[in-house]
Amino acid sequence: MKSFFSIVFCTLAISACQPDALDTQALITEPSYDASLSQSGQLVLVSTANSGIQLWDLDTGRQKYTWLHSGSDNDAFDVAISSNQMFAASLSRKSVALWSISNGSSLGWWSLPSTGQSVAVSDSGSLLIGLTDGSVMSLMPSAATKTPSLIKFLGHSEKVNSVALSADGKLALTGSNDMQAILWHTTSGQPIHRWQFDNRVIKVSLNESGSLSFIGDSTKIAKIMDSLTGEQISQLNINRRKMNFSAARFSNHDTLLLTGTPAREVRVWDIKTGRSLASWQVQRTKHAQIKGAVVYSVANLDSNQIRTISSNGLVETWPVPVH
Repeated sequence: MKSFFSIVFCTLAISACQPDALDTQALITEPSYDASLSQSGQLVLVSTANSGIQLWDLDTGRQKYTWLHSGSDNDAFDVAISSNQMFAASLSRKSVALWSISNGSSLGWWSLPSTGQSVAVSDSGSLLIGLTDGSVMSLMPSAATKTPSLIKFLGHSEKVNSVALSADGKLALTGSNDMQAILWHTTSGQPIHRWQFDNRVIKVSLNESGSLSFIGDSTKIAKIMDSLTGEQISQLNINRRKMNFSAARFSNHDTLLLTGTPAREVRVWDIKTGRSLASWQVQRTKHAQIKGAVVYSVANLDSNQIRTISSNGLVETWPVPVH
């Protein structure tokens, strides 16, 4: 009986430490494939199942644009927004598209030589596309010509699961089923660091300058690396058998890491120590047929608030923990 009450007490204590959402907005009610918040948390790009790719201004609550990735159908399963909020990208299995956020125009559409897997976009509109054949395309559209500059990176030997770009588009970080994360120059394809893991690399992320690299594998190993030296800064303190990440972003002047999982969980981590500072679960909609929800994207709304969007169509705002 004593142990039972101890378990109840611990459960209540843990629950009491989880912050409640400060605000919840039901953005869409139909199924979605992916969503991406801008660096400031003001804009969100959502790829819906039936109503195209939608760009929303969350400050005003208004939809800015609707884009169709391929003709009359929307088959874009991965989307991204540049950190300066000037460009948006969408990726399907067969093609990639670039969009202007300033006027809503299409800036280009390109077919892929292999099946697309992950996309990132820089402040200059350059694109990074991870492919299932193990290659990565670094695509730099040119305003002067219709033919973009293309570097094909062949450093991986298996499917590339996740890609990330520095804000200036010069550094790329890619993670693959070959159990490697590689940091490399997008203009030359020259590797800078190769980090070997014991399992598939599922999620990677770079801070805006490219000086910090986040790498998470298919089990529970997640590391923050110094992109300059290649040395480990910290490993996230994960005290359970498995934890995968669907979203990751450096925040608060690169002192915090924000993450989301496919199991509704959002966490805030201290970058220097890898310690978890706060965690909570995004809500389920009342009529949701699926109990779970994928956290698509996380961002700092300001220094005191965090914003999330998940597959349940909800945009939620959370308090930044004091640390």
